[in-house]
Amino acid sequence: MTWLITGGAGYIGAHVARAMVAEGERVLVLDDLSAGVRSRLPEGVPLVRGSALDGELLKSVLAEHEVTGVVHLAARKQVGESVERPTHYYRENLGGLATLLDAVAEAGIRRFLFSSSAAVYGDPDVDLITEDTPCTPMSPYGETKLAGEWLVRAAGRAHGMATVCLRYFNVAGAAAPELADTGVFNVVPMVFDRLTRGEAPRIFGDDYPTPDGTCVRDYIHVADLAEAHLAAARRLAGGATGDLTVNVGRGEGVSVRELVTLIGEVTGDGTPAVVEPRRPGDAPRAVASSALAERELGWRAQRGVRDMVESAWQGWLLHHPEARHD
Repeated sequence: MTWLITGGAGYIGAHVARAMVAEGERVLVLDDLSAGVRSRLPEGVPLVRGSALDGELLKSVLAEHEVTGVVHLAARKQVGESVERPTHYYRENLGGLATLLDAVAEAGIRRFLFSSSAAVYGDPDVDLITEDTPCTPMSPYGETKLAGEWLVRAAGRAHGMATVCLRYFNVAGAAAPELADTGVFNVVPMVFDRLTRGEAPRIFGDDYPTPDGTCVRDYIHVADLAEAHLAAARRLAGGATGDLTVNVGRGEGVSVRELVTLIGEVTGDGTPAVVEPRRPGDAPRAVASSALAERELGWRAQRGVRDMVESAWQGWLLHHPEARHD
């Protein structure tokens, strides 16, 4: 097998690339480096700089490297930005996916793994979200992920392609400091950034119908997520047919206030959070059932929230030494 990982120099993609290489898989990466970092890639992994929207480049890469499976992570992923720029998100996320699937089908590749999101569910009124929970996304980003799943399954049926869609919950942590998230878009680095600048962490809304009034989320360590990709890739390589869609989470809820408190403990900076108005598109609670992933992939999350925060903090300090308090 030779796996092409689109977006493989990004925060999640680099973890997937490293996990697959560590287990002996042959990997190459396509990334436009708009959010990716070349140095994150394992030694010896080829990097092609380009976009999934470039059909001719895709055809060339798939043929030259004799690709036999694709892991598609490249996408725009900021919920708020998607509300402001919906056409951009549809063009990038769905246009890129359609172009890639055309090239994959033409090349005769029969294994395709798609990076989806818990954003497809929207705001379900359930304790645990299963794969059968109705999907009613609340943002253009979530819509592109749900439509992307439809497109992946349709292409799979049309071309005899085995497919897996992984619905990520909230990703945090780092397998090594140099692989840490360098963006300030997810909640953990957002809090780190505020503390580093001497500002109070922000909590968006404390009047949700949850135990402490703040949103409850299922946080998954990025190293666990990478191992879920490896398990899914091996299922595809092992001759699986049809399509599979699974949640990737821990099945445990943590409120934003609880997370901010834990970050204060880990960083040694317990500056009290300030509460600001709710953000559009934020569901009160989103916690996964991971039973199907365990049953179908033999995968289960192994790392806890403290591990996520501690490893993310070490990565933050690598890039922001001014944040160190000792």
